[in-house]
Parts: sequence; C-alpha cells; structure tokens
Amino acid sequence: MVLLVNNEKNKGIIFMLAAAVSFAMMFVMIKFSGDLPTVQKAFFRNIVAFIFAIILLRNNGEKIELSKKAVRDLILRSVFGLTAVLCNFYAVDHLILADANMLTNTNPFFAILISYFLLKEKIKPYQIVAIVVAFIGCMFVIKPSFQISDFGDSLIGLCGGILAGAAYAWLRKLGAHKVPANFVVAFFSGFSCIAILPFMIFGYSHMTVNQLIILLIAGVFASFGQFFVTNAYYHAPAKEISVYMYTQVLFAAVLGFIVFDQVPDKYSVTGYLIVISMGIFMFFKKKNEIQKDII
Repeated sequence: MVLLVNNEKNKGIIFMLAAAVSFAMMFVMIKFSGDLPTVQKAFFRNIVAFIFAIILLRNNGEKIELSKKAVRDLILRSVFGLTAVLCNFYAVDHLILADANMLTNTNPFFAILISYFLLKEKIKPYQIVAIVVAFIGCMFVIKPSFQISDFGDSLIGLCGGILAGAAYAWLRKLGAHKVPANFVVAFFSGFSCIAILPFMIFGYSHMTVNQLIILLIAGVFASFGQFFVTNAYYHAPAKEISVYMYTQVLFAAVLGFIVFDQVPDKYSVTGYLIVISMGIFMFFKKKNEIQKDII
C-alpha cells in the first residue's frame, strides 16, 4: 500500500513537471504573438485544447455520468480557470516574461490554502515552511513588478495566481467525483470558448498568418499543460506536488533568455535558488517519510 501511494505521488510530480514545461512554452508563444486582445489569445488557447480533448474522449469511449455536485464543481472550476487565464495572459502582455510567470506561479501557495479549507487536506509544518519560503523566493524575482507604475498590472497577474490556485483545488474535488480528466479539460475549454466568444467577436483584431500559427502553437502547449496538470492533481494532493510547479520559473527564465534576450538580475537568481532549494528539501523529506513507513 505504501509503495502504491508512493507511485501515485511520483506520477503526480512527473505530470506537474511536464505541465510546468508546457505552460512556460505557452507563455512564450502568447508573448511572441504580439499586440492582440487578451480574449482573442485566450480563445485560441482554449479552442485547440477543446479539439484535443474531444478527440481523446471519442477515442477512449469513456462513459460520463455526472451528479449535480459534479456539474456544480465543473462550472466553478471552469469559472476560476478562465478568469485565471485572462489575468495571466494580460500580465504576460504588460509585464516582462519572468515577472508575469512568477505571479502566475503563486498558484501552488493558494492551492494548498484553498485545499485545506475546501478539501480538509492537512498540511504538515515542514510543508508550510517550504511553501512559504518558496513564495518568498518568488518575491525576489517579481520585485520589479511592484513599482507604483506597474502595480495595477502586477495585481492582475497576482489575481491570476490566486484564481488558478482555486481552479486546481477544485480539480481534486472533481477527482473525488470520479469525473474523467479528459472530460474536465473538454468541459473547461468548451466553457471558456463559449464564454469569451462574444467579447472576441466584438473586439476582434486582425491577425497575420504568423500570429495565427503562433497562437495555435500556444494552444497546443496549453493543451499538453492542461492535461498534465489535471492528471497531476488527480494522482496526488496539492500539498504534495504543487511546489513542483515552481520549476516553471526556471524554464521561463531559460526561454526568456533564448527568445527575448532577457537576463535575470542577481535578485532573480537568488529567488530561483531559493525555490530549487525548497523543491529539494521537500523531495528528501518525503523520501525519509516513505522509508520510515516501510521500516
């Protein structure tokens, strides 16, 4: 039983790391697509994910049975997820990539807090310390965003992190309802497209062929990220795996340097080191706990 639980946690961690890479690439594509309305970028991000999810559902032939509570939680997850996407895309458009990415990655911190109240998942003292210290590390990186001139943009980005944390916490509830992960992604993506379609039509901005291709690629990366993170939270609680989403900071920093020639300063590097240290700390603490349980 202990080994089975361990395997589930490891799967959750692997899925979370894969999601971090995918979402970092998505943000690069969103920023690279240029000056387009946020809702327009969000629509293409979700329409691709919706198509992917429908194809997987048809191929798997999964039978979907939903209770009233499951439908309610699907809608709440979708509302929180959509507003988070809009806030995050706005931040990417108005802040430098590293700052926007870090604001987005406050979501594990809020996911743990919300899971505590929503799902009654207990938090161990060392996990609280690790998450708080990792969050402080994030603050080293996003410090330019909190200048008065950028406060509004940064606040929207932070709201994106909070709302994403709520959305991820709701994934655990959907897992308890036994709602298939592919259906959750399909519902969220379809819900998002329908909700923002009127705004996109009335505020549509002409796109070049290159911009369209870039947004479609962003949608592909978003699809992979969404599937990975959904499966991650299905396999393990937020308090066990959410800290690994902070690795997205490292991936974004590397991609930001390669694509946009952005070089982190010494404070950002300090933040990266703090986050990595907390990830290693969490890994060894879990490993020691498992070994004690086996003995």
